Amino acid sequence: MLHLGGLRTALFNYLLARRYGGEFILRIEDTDQARLVPGAAEGIVQTLEWAGLNFDEGPGKGPDKYFQSQRSDIYRKHAQELLDRGAAYRCFCSTSRLEALRTEQTAQGRAPAYDRHCAHLSSRQIDEKLRAGERHTVRMRAPSAEDSDSGRFYDIVHRAMDFRGPAGFDDAVLLKSDGQPTYHLANVVDDHLMRITHVLRGEEWLMSTPKHRALFTAFGWQAPQYAHLPLLMNPDGSKLSKRNDDGPVQRYIDDGYLPESLVNYTALLGWHPETPQELFTLRQLEQSFSLAGLSRSKSVVSRERLDWLNRQHLRAALADPDKSAGLIQQARAEVAAASGLETASVRPETVATALRLAGDRLTFTKDLYNAVPFMFGDPALDTTAAEQALILVPHEFHIPILNALEHALASEVSESWIGFAKSVAAAAQVPTKHVMMMLRFALT
Repeated sequence: MLHLGGLRTALFNYLLARRYGGEFILRIEDTDQARLVPGAAEGIVQTLEWAGLNFDEGPGKGPDKYFQSQRSDIYRKHAQELLDRGAAYRCFCSTSRLEALRTEQTAQGRAPAYDRHCAHLSSRQIDEKLRAGERHTVRMRAPSAEDSDSGRFYDIVHRAMDFRGPAGFDDAVLLKSDGQPTYHLANVVDDHLMRITHVLRGEEWLMSTPKHRALFTAFGWQAPQYAHLPLLMNPDGSKLSKRNDDGPVQRYIDDGYLPESLVNYTALLGWHPETPQELFTLRQLEQSFSLAGLSRSKSVVSRERLDWLNRQHLRAALADPDKSAGLIQQARAEVAAASGLETASVRPETVATALRLAGDRLTFTKDLYNAVPFMFGDPALDTTAAEQALILVPHEFHIPILNALEHALASEVSESWIGFAKSVAAAAQVPTKHVMMMLRFALT
């Protein structure tokens, strides 16, 4: 299930590719079989398609293999290349030894890091262990801070970075004991083979960048440019996670947000346009996006702003003949569900008229029935709202209202009706909404 932060990462990479004539490539990182969720890859593809982010290469589209689990032979070949160069070594340490080492280092106040226990095994010792079938991993032989400049680099978002030190240069595992690669090896190899020039990803990978740059150096390859995007936050200051209600993109889809509004909103989470413009179509974003507009500040996810954007995009979509037909059919089904009516009995013409009259006040199409229930059935005179209207509007105003209606039944509701309701409400000293409710009941 794609997280809102994942959608933002995909969107920014997509916009960068479209802005400068590059290619947007979708890779599926599925090498951690223990955490693999059935259907997750299909869900990612479907969500990107829903958002309009069409990739140039990816699953089912392109000349390559895009599931990393299908590229294991490629990663093992490159791991062997590092072993042959002395830039990596085999580690036969057991899980229990590594856990004990981590516990000891933590107790001493040191950052956990591998102690290179296996880094100096002789060829004979390694061959004996391999013949005995001992499980092992392959670790990178990280350069020291003094011998490498990998920890000092320029990040497009965070500018000049300097991570030279133990935290950035531990001997990371490249191949796990099951022969599958870790993120570090797989992504470096894929970035090179797929000719990736820019990597835009979450800032949780910022500390790992020195390792990746060191791997590029070990292979003799040119590293891409990096841009690490700041975290998304909840209004209370906590990190937005997949377990939050506002985390999964599917939640927004289920709630009824339009793809145009969610894409517009997501683009503004960490990117500032050069103008005060807030309302963007995807095409406008493609033309406006620039790396210079990326922000280092964390962005707070707010439904209030998203709701406003959805109202604007809904209004625009209803005015677009190419989009309004689909929204009418969607609203028709939602009205039927909310009212208990059969879909066939809800006339598309009535829905279209209702959307035209109430569209400016709707956040979602699913709100239509509650906004104008009187357009889809007889008025319910026993509701609390009706009873309040009858009680609060003095009796002497009932006849004037009906008389006015009698003379104007041929005309549509317009500003004159609103003005009339306001004048009656002022004279009766009651809220205008009660008079408007009586008008609605009478008209229907």
